[in-house]
Amino acid sequence: MNKRMSRALACAATVAAVTAGLVGTAGTASANSGQEADFNGDGYRDVAVSAPRAEVGGKSGAGAVVVHYGSANGLTKANRTVISQNSTGVPGSAEVDDAFGAMTAAGDFNGDGYTDLAVGAPREDVSGDTDGGTAVIVWGSASGLSGGTTVADPRPANHDRFGKALAAADFNGDGRHDLAVGSTSPVIDIHRGGFTKSGGTGGAYTVKAPIMGSGNGVINLTPGDINNDGIADLVVDGFETETEYGWNTNYYLPGSASGVTATGTAKLPAGVITDIGDINHDGYGDIVIGLDFDADSGVPGASTGGKVNIVWGSASGPSGNYSTITQNSPGIPGGSEAGDAFGGELHLGDINGDGHLDLAVGAPGETLGGKKYTGAVTVVYGAAGGLNAEGAPAAQFFDQETAGVPGSGETDDWFGSDVHLSDLNNDGKADLTIGVAGENGSNGALVALRSNGTKITTTGAVAVSASGAGLSTAGTPRFGINFAG
Repeated sequence: MNKRMSRALACAATVAAVTAGLVGTAGTASANSGQEADFNGDGYRDVAVSAPRAEVGGKSGAGAVVVHYGSANGLTKANRTVISQNSTGVPGSAEVDDAFGAMTAAGDFNGDGYTDLAVGAPREDVSGDTDGGTAVIVWGSASGLSGGTTVADPRPANHDRFGKALAAADFNGDGRHDLAVGSTSPVIDIHRGGFTKSGGTGGAYTVKAPIMGSGNGVINLTPGDINNDGIADLVVDGFETETEYGWNTNYYLPGSASGVTATGTAKLPAGVITDIGDINHDGYGDIVIGLDFDADSGVPGASTGGKVNIVWGSASGPSGNYSTITQNSPGIPGGSEAGDAFGGELHLGDINGDGHLDLAVGAPGETLGGKKYTGAVTVVYGAAGGLNAEGAPAAQFFDQETAGVPGSGETDDWFGSDVHLSDLNNDGKADLTIGVAGENGSNGALVALRSNGTKITTTGAVAVSASGAGLSTAGTPRFGINFAG
């Protein structure tokens, strides 16, 4: 492997450490999956928060997921459940470095009206296959998430780290949630809807994305209807195969009546995290892509500080036209600085209920007050013309030194290691949940901020530490590295 290739892959591992905690698992599974999560069916949205390096039963790095249930008061410290492979009914058992929860995706897989949660454990050793990886579905019910069923790996000899990327959506228009599973291979396994608790599915098929395999494979999978045909499409974040350097790139794979297909594949701007939503109100899903690799060094956002690209959707898929937001854009707080990782995480939602999508952008590498990687989050508001357009409310900037935000800014906090916009108190406005995966020596934490109807406010802010979430703080749990819901 040439030196530039090695450097690019090493830098990918660095970004994964900052924005997801594991190599090649750089993002959120909470991007548009066609359904916001209500695991217990009480009408309030819920959020699943990963701690993929948590010690469980004395097994370091086994991993766990903490499910925080929404309520009239939004996210609270007490209303939560910890799920691991030692939980009753969940397949397998906690083992060293399984990384259970490294990636998650929410969907109603068995069609019973309760949202379920697909959970990847990409470092699981399976039948003697080191790091073969596994995925399970933990089932929703009136009492919340419990029990689970293994999602069978149909091709275990062809890859490792099955479950390192997940996406839930209806990819063939039959009204049922399918599950796309990524691994170290460029070939994606898609399980058709029709899941049962006994392990049944509606069948499985594969689709190959034009990305690099050789141990890298998929970084992220993001579903959403880009061409407005009523069927979810799939965006694949990976590494380029068409150049000798293996730079990061993304591809659009359209959904169809037969499922996701490579026919009509389109190349997108580079980036390690993606979300999809109709930002400009033309009926087509637009693709928001964060944190592309620096062209010279291969380091994500090394010299530029990072950026967000918005690719406009059309009847034929991605239109090829896009706009860009950086911390140097007019109206965006702060300034682009090397290593900020602006766009390292992002998520769309309507904070003020005006019908226009807003965007939360994590910059977990932000240095403030001389504290390196303390992190920050920017909220960019939408208007008729799109994000940060004329008439949009002023953007907001949050870090742990912002008045009312719990905690204090410290080196390596990674505030903004994930961001999530969802209506957790059922008032019709999206609230903001922020991951702080580096808090207290990578124990991790989350901060929940509410919408006051017009913007995000720190009034009533809630902070939950790893120990406060019921996790062991032995080792480095990295609680808050990944959200789904």
